[in-house]
Amino acid sequence: MLDALGIGFPAFRIAGGALLFLLSLDVIFARPSGARAATVREQEEALVETQEDISVFPLAIPLIAGPGSLTTVLLYTAGGDALATLTVLGVLLIVLVLTLASLLLAPRVMGIFGATGASVFSRVLGVLLAALAVQFVLDGIKQNFAL
Repeated sequence: MLDALGIGFPAFRIAGGALLFLLSLDVIFARPSGARAATVREQEEALVETQEDISVFPLAIPLIAGPGSLTTVLLYTAGGDALATLTVLGVLLIVLVLTLASLLLAPRVMGIFGATGASVFSRVLGVLLAALAVQFVLDGIKQNFAL
């Protein structure tokens, strides 16, 4: 698809890094954005749907498989190397299992850390995400000049 649109992989890497960086800023400064919070229209639609059917409640899915995580997986698997793709998929499976465990253990963890501790931990992870995003941009720039 990138070839059909005339987009090089370095440009995709830079754009993905920029998007991840914006998401990391939202995490670091604890502010909601379009990537992490539902719009007013989405909230209204969710209220209507949940009144009709209580099973409709997409709480964690946008963050687990949101734009940041999808971009990261795409950037790591787009090289075409089968072994690297299998490695990323294996790591992705481990991350999903850890995510499930963290969601199941969230009440206990919040009891231990409290709201302030969870906020500090989230912001530290946001800084790590920012560093990963900058690395994507640097790799894209380096790859672009290597062409």
